[in-house]
Amino acid sequence: MFYAYGFERVGVVVSDLYFVDPDPEPGQEGAERGVRLELRHVESGTLKGSMYSARPIEIDRPLWRVDLLESVAGPVGSFDRTHHHPRFQGWEPGARVFDEKLSADPLGWLAERLCDLDGVLETAGAARDEVGATDAADLRRAAPEIVDAVRRLLDGVRAGELGRRPAGDEPVTDARVSWL
Repeated sequence: MFYAYGFERVGVVVSDLYFVDPDPEPGQEGAERGVRLELRHVESGTLKGSMYSARPIEIDRPLWRVDLLESVAGPVGSFDRTHHHPRFQGWEPGARVFDEKLSADPLGWLAERLCDLDGVLETAGAARDEVGATDAADLRRAAPEIVDAVRRLLDGVRAGELGRRPAGDEPVTDARVSWL
Protein backbone atom coordinates (compact mmCIF):
# COMPACT_ATOMS: atom_id res chain seq x y z
CA MET A 1 0.00 0.00 0.00
CA PHE A 2 1.20 3.52 -0.77
CA TYR A 3 0.19 6.96 0.50
CA ALA A 4 1.38 10.27 -0.95
CA TYR A 5 0.97 13.76 0.49
CA GLY A 6 2.00 16.64 -1.73
CA PHE A 7 2.63 20.22 -0.78
CA GLU A 8 4.21 23.11 -2.68
CA ARG A 9 7.66 21.61 -3.39
CA VAL A 10 7.98 18.70 -0.97
CA GLY A 11 5.87 15.67 -0.29
CA VAL A 12 5.71 12.71 2.02
CA VAL A 13 5.35 9.16 0.71
CA VAL A 14 4.60 6.20 2.96
CA SER A 15 4.51 2.47 2.23
CA ASP A 16 4.61 -0.90 3.93
CA LEU A 17 7.88 -2.78 3.48
CA TYR A 18 9.27 -6.31 3.62
CA PHE A 19 13.04 -6.40 3.31
CA VAL A 20 15.81 -9.00 3.31
CA ASP A 21 19.34 -7.72 2.76
CA PRO A 22 21.80 -10.37 1.51
CA ASP A 23 24.69 -8.36 3.01
CA PRO A 24 23.30 -6.88 6.24
CA GLU A 25 25.03 -4.75 8.81
CA PRO A 26 26.17 -6.78 11.86
CA GLY A 27 23.23 -7.38 14.17
CA GLN A 28 20.72 -6.70 11.37
CA GLU A 29 20.58 -10.20 9.89
CA GLY A 30 17.26 -11.69 8.80
CA ALA A 31 14.07 -10.34 7.31
CA GLU A 32 12.47 -7.15 8.54
CA ARG A 33 9.08 -5.60 7.95
CA GLY A 34 7.27 -2.42 8.77
CA VAL A 35 6.65 1.01 7.29
CA ARG A 36 8.92 3.35 5.34
CA LEU A 37 8.33 7.11 5.11
CA GLU A 38 10.28 9.48 2.88
CA LEU A 39 10.31 13.25 2.54
CA ARG A 40 10.78 13.95 -1.16
CA HIS A 41 10.87 16.72 -3.69
CA VAL A 42 7.61 16.95 -5.67
CA GLU A 43 6.76 18.85 -8.79
CA SER A 44 3.53 19.60 -10.56
CA GLY A 45 3.95 19.12 -14.29
CA THR A 46 2.60 21.03 -17.25
CA LEU A 47 -0.81 19.99 -18.48
CA LYS A 48 -0.64 17.60 -21.44
CA GLY A 49 -4.03 18.55 -22.86
CA SER A 50 -6.88 20.90 -22.09
CA MET A 51 -7.27 22.70 -18.79
CA TYR A 52 -9.43 19.71 -17.77
CA SER A 53 -6.72 17.12 -18.46
CA ALA A 54 -5.00 15.19 -15.70
CA ARG A 55 -1.87 16.93 -14.43
CA PRO A 56 1.43 15.02 -14.35
CA ILE A 57 2.93 14.84 -10.87
CA GLU A 58 6.56 13.99 -10.25
CA ILE A 59 7.61 12.49 -6.94
CA ASP A 60 11.33 13.05 -7.15
CA ARG A 61 14.47 12.44 -5.12
CA PRO A 62 14.37 11.83 -1.37
CA LEU A 63 15.66 14.20 1.29
CA TRP A 64 15.04 12.09 4.42
CA ARG A 65 13.82 8.59 5.32
CA VAL A 66 12.36 6.91 8.39
CA ASP A 67 12.09 3.11 8.61
CA LEU A 68 9.74 1.86 11.33
CA LEU A 69 10.91 -1.73 11.06
CA GLU A 70 10.98 -4.85 13.18
CA SER A 71 12.77 -8.13 12.61
CA VAL A 72 10.32 -10.74 11.33
CA ALA A 73 11.69 -13.26 13.84
CA GLY A 74 11.42 -10.85 16.78
CA PRO A 75 8.48 -9.94 18.98
CA VAL A 76 5.70 -7.82 17.47
CA GLY A 77 5.94 -4.22 18.62
CA SER A 78 9.67 -4.36 19.36
CA PHE A 79 10.71 -1.74 16.77
CA ASP A 80 14.12 -3.43 17.03
CA ARG A 81 15.17 -2.32 13.52
CA THR A 82 13.63 1.15 13.64
CA HIS A 83 15.99 3.84 12.36
CA HIS A 84 16.22 6.85 10.07
CA HIS A 85 18.47 8.09 7.32
CA PRO A 86 18.99 11.81 7.96
CA ARG A 87 20.88 12.36 4.69
CA PHE A 88 20.82 11.16 1.12
CA GLN A 89 23.49 11.37 -1.54
CA GLY A 90 21.30 11.70 -4.59
CA TRP A 91 19.07 8.61 -4.44
CA GLU A 92 21.28 6.66 -2.01
CA PRO A 93 20.56 6.85 1.72
CA GLY A 94 23.29 7.48 4.23
CA ALA A 95 23.92 5.03 7.05
CA ARG A 96 21.16 3.86 9.35
CA VAL A 97 20.92 6.06 12.43
CA PHE A 98 19.38 4.45 15.49
CA ASP A 99 17.81 6.79 18.04
CA GLU A 100 16.51 5.59 21.41
CA LYS A 101 13.67 8.14 21.30
CA LEU A 102 12.63 6.89 17.86
CA SER A 103 12.49 3.27 19.02
CA ALA A 104 10.74 4.16 22.30
CA ASP A 105 7.97 6.25 20.68
CA PRO A 106 8.16 5.94 16.88
CA LEU A 107 4.93 7.75 16.09
CA GLY A 108 5.56 10.57 18.57
CA TRP A 109 9.11 11.00 17.26
CA LEU A 110 7.81 11.04 13.68
CA ALA A 111 5.13 13.63 14.50
CA GLU A 112 7.77 15.92 16.03
CA ARG A 113 9.99 15.66 12.95
CA LEU A 114 7.13 16.28 10.53
CA CYS A 115 6.36 19.46 12.48
CA ASP A 116 9.98 20.64 12.18
CA LEU A 117 10.74 20.78 8.45
CA ASP A 118 13.53 23.32 8.99
CA GLY A 119 15.27 20.96 11.45
CA VAL A 120 14.88 17.99 9.09
CA LEU A 121 16.29 20.04 6.21
CA GLU A 122 19.24 21.19 8.30
CA THR A 123 20.06 17.62 9.32
CA ALA A 124 19.63 16.48 5.71
CA GLY A 125 22.05 19.14 4.50
CA ALA A 126 19.32 20.61 2.28
CA ALA A 127 18.92 24.31 1.64
CA ARG A 128 15.74 26.06 2.76
CA ASP A 129 15.26 27.32 -0.79
CA GLU A 130 14.75 23.70 -1.94
CA VAL A 131 11.25 23.83 -0.44
CA GLY A 132 8.29 26.12 -0.97
CA ALA A 133 7.34 29.02 1.25
CA THR A 134 4.27 27.21 2.64
CA ASP A 135 5.71 23.67 2.85
CA ALA A 136 6.62 23.81 6.56
CA ALA A 137 3.18 25.05 7.63
CA ASP A 138 1.37 22.67 5.27
CA LEU A 139 3.41 19.68 6.47
CA ARG A 140 2.85 20.64 10.12
CA ARG A 141 -0.91 20.85 9.48
CA ALA A 142 -0.93 17.43 7.75
CA ALA A 143 1.31 15.71 10.32
CA PRO A 144 -1.55 14.14 12.34
CA GLU A 145 -3.09 12.67 9.18
CA ILE A 146 0.29 11.35 7.99
CA VAL A 147 1.03 9.78 11.39
CA ASP A 148 -2.43 8.19 11.37
CA ALA A 149 -1.72 6.66 7.94
CA VAL A 150 1.59 5.29 9.28
CA ARG A 151 -0.28 3.82 12.27
CA ARG A 152 -2.81 2.11 9.97
CA LEU A 153 0.00 0.66 7.85
CA LEU A 154 1.78 -0.64 10.96
CA ASP A 155 -1.49 -2.25 12.09
CA GLY A 156 -1.77 -3.93 8.67
CA VAL A 157 1.81 -5.21 8.89
CA ARG A 158 1.22 -6.64 12.35
CA ALA A 159 -2.03 -8.27 11.19
CA GLY A 160 -0.11 -9.99 8.38
CA GLU A 161 -2.03 -8.12 5.68
CA LEU A 162 0.87 -5.84 4.61
CA GLY A 163 4.67 -6.00 4.61
CA ARG A 164 4.58 -9.64 3.52
CA ARG A 165 7.38 -11.74 2.11
CA PRO A 166 7.29 -12.62 -1.57
CA ALA A 167 4.94 -15.48 -2.44
CA GLY A 168 6.33 -18.98 -2.77
CA ASP A 169 7.93 -21.69 -0.69
CA GLU A 170 11.54 -20.99 -1.64
CA PRO A 171 13.83 -19.43 1.02
CA VAL A 172 14.08 -15.66 0.63
CA THR A 173 17.64 -14.34 0.79
CA ASP A 174 17.21 -11.09 -1.14
CA ALA A 175 13.94 -9.15 -1.23
CA ARG A 176 12.48 -5.67 -1.19
CA VAL A 177 8.70 -5.69 -1.39
CA SER A 178 7.51 -2.10 -1.24
CA TRP A 179 6.66 0.97 -3.26
CA LEU A 180 9.57 2.75 -1.57
